[in-house]
Amino acid sequence: MDINEIKARAEDLRTKINYHNNRYYNMDAPEISDYEYDMLLRELEKIESDYPQLQTPDSPTLRVGGEAAEKFSPVVHQVPMESLHDSFSHEEIIEFDRRVRETADSPEYTVEPKIDGLSVSAEYRNGVFVRGSTRGDGSVGEDITDNLKTIKSLPKKLRRPIPYLEVRGEVFMSIESFEKLTESQEEKGEKTFKNPRNAAAGSLRQKNSEITKERSLDIFVFNIQQIEGENVSTHKQSLELLSELGFSVLPFYYVCSSANEIIEKIEEIGNRRGELSFQIDGAVVKINDLETRKALGSTAKFPRWAEAYKYPPEEKPTELLDIEINVGRTGVLTPTAIFRPITLAGTTVSRATLHNEEFISEKDIRIGDTVILRKAGEIIPEVVAVKSHKEGSLPYRMPTFCPSCNSKVIKENGEAALRCTNTECPAQLMRHMIHFVSRDAMDIDGLGEKVLYAMSEKDLIHSPFDLYRLTRDDILSLENKKDKSADNLLSAIEKSKSNDLYRLIFALGIRNIGQSAAKLLADKFRTLDEIANATEKDILSIDGFGEIMAKSVVSYFELDKTKDIIEEIKELGLNTQNLSIPKNNSENIFTGKTFVITGTLPTYKRSEAAELIEQNGGKVSGSVSKKTDYVLAGEAAGSKLTKANELGIKVIDEEEFNSMIESVSQ
Repeated sequence: MDINEIKARAEDLRTKINYHNNRYYNMDAPEISDYEYDMLLRELEKIESDYPQLQTPDSPTLRVGGEAAEKFSPVVHQVPMESLHDSFSHEEIIEFDRRVRETADSPEYTVEPKIDGLSVSAEYRNGVFVRGSTRGDGSVGEDITDNLKTIKSLPKKLRRPIPYLEVRGEVFMSIESFEKLTESQEEKGEKTFKNPRNAAAGSLRQKNSEITKERSLDIFVFNIQQIEGENVSTHKQSLELLSELGFSVLPFYYVCSSANEIIEKIEEIGNRRGELSFQIDGAVVKINDLETRKALGSTAKFPRWAEAYKYPPEEKPTELLDIEINVGRTGVLTPTAIFRPITLAGTTVSRATLHNEEFISEKDIRIGDTVILRKAGEIIPEVVAVKSHKEGSLPYRMPTFCPSCNSKVIKENGEAALRCTNTECPAQLMRHMIHFVSRDAMDIDGLGEKVLYAMSEKDLIHSPFDLYRLTRDDILSLENKKDKSADNLLSAIEKSKSNDLYRLIFALGIRNIGQSAAKLLADKFRTLDEIANATEKDILSIDGFGEIMAKSVVSYFELDKTKDIIEEIKELGLNTQNLSIPKNNSENIFTGKTFVITGTLPTYKRSEAAELIEQNGGKVSGSVSKKTDYVLAGEAAGSKLTKANELGIKVIDEEEFNSMIESVSQ
């Protein structure tokens, strides 16, 4: 190519990379694999290295890909949150070691797994968590303090009151949590996240922290950015200190002294990918000695003292034996591919979701095809492409009738998903019963899938409410059920009748209504009848509810079948009231008032203060808005206090809070 063609290619690469940066970092919706993106960036780096005159000041090779979104307050990083330079071969690791040895004699390295999540900063003053932020563009990130507080593994108070500490970590979603989330999204006919990294990023950058809380995020802290009151001289010491302070640090890492040792440990980590409960996309090599790091310094974008080794995606061909159609509890038909088993990224793969009809048509997937498989994010098997069609094969067509009940299937409101129209469909009913008894719903201990299927086969149950009509003899008729286990199960079923209202609402399986939304409904309307009679406008007045959610609630309670269910619930003696709010609210000082609690209170735990607010008729929200009436602030209140002052919302301390409560009892 001549210089003009090379210049045009560089411009094309910059346009593509910027587009994909936005999709990945800001929209959490990538269109290409990490490897494909890395190859585009590597090609641009090569051009700019060979032709320095073609490098532009705003080239994506010179900056981290993300930027701070306007919906969050900006946070300027005192210590830049740099990205890492990527290597894709052992030779590049050897070259990294050679460059380091030009500055450092006998360097020592750490090699650790590269967690594929969202990089964040967490700041502590006197041992108390005060602020959290995303990496953003490396210099300016987003304030996500409230959302980080929902992550149980991030300590809110350290075991020692360090004067000041800023740490860097990676927020991620475990494989188990990701699979549960995607299963729920599939059942609802929603668009699924492509991999755990996108799920974690999309969950962490929610304006409503209650949604973040539902997603079961986790964090590994892997670096000290700034510290006062403690001295550490090596990376290994810093990880040990972080662990002592109560942080969840990387579960394993290695100390090495040569390029060969580094490569050996990189391969060892790679071989463990299939055994881990979280997603990794490589290994990170770092100089262990912190003074040596300072001597090596950084480029405009990368530290010279660290290198990321990226594992190439493993792709293999296999034969598509069949396509199985599963019916979820909301009637969505989900196609699942059945393959000739192969080993992929350390595990045996024989099944993968095909999502919906559009996905199958787009790739022209047919039974008998030889298809290319890979694991999305090294975890979830997916069909990348069709390698070849079997001779005589025909395009696959989704069924027009439900495979479970033979009722007609339809598409609603332009959704990609097909749904069974029969609310009495056996497959839907079973999935609904499994949801109904689950831990987050009615929480009936001892009622797993196997027991429910056994009850159904014996014709003992046809709906979740038949569970409340079971007798001791019914349960003893099941295989392996003895007197004690029958009594325990009956006791668990009876106990569930007294569950709080929000559990019942969630158990009903209303489309688009999760556990948090169910609790908001119960807190707003107090009884099942009030929820059933609420208008769409009434429901939209709830902070955190959108139009789709409100329509789903109203549509569900307008059904004649739902009215029958409500009567059945009452006849069976299930609780239909919000137990956290007293029946007589006439003297409750906080009735109709919304509180936000922030900071560390002198004597109350935040959960205790929240309980007092709810007992006195109020509601506790996770974020400050114009609908907030009071902000109860303690020490190190942070961004919520700032926002409250900006909006002119009344801020009270614990003393004033107690006075308000005492004024009612006097």
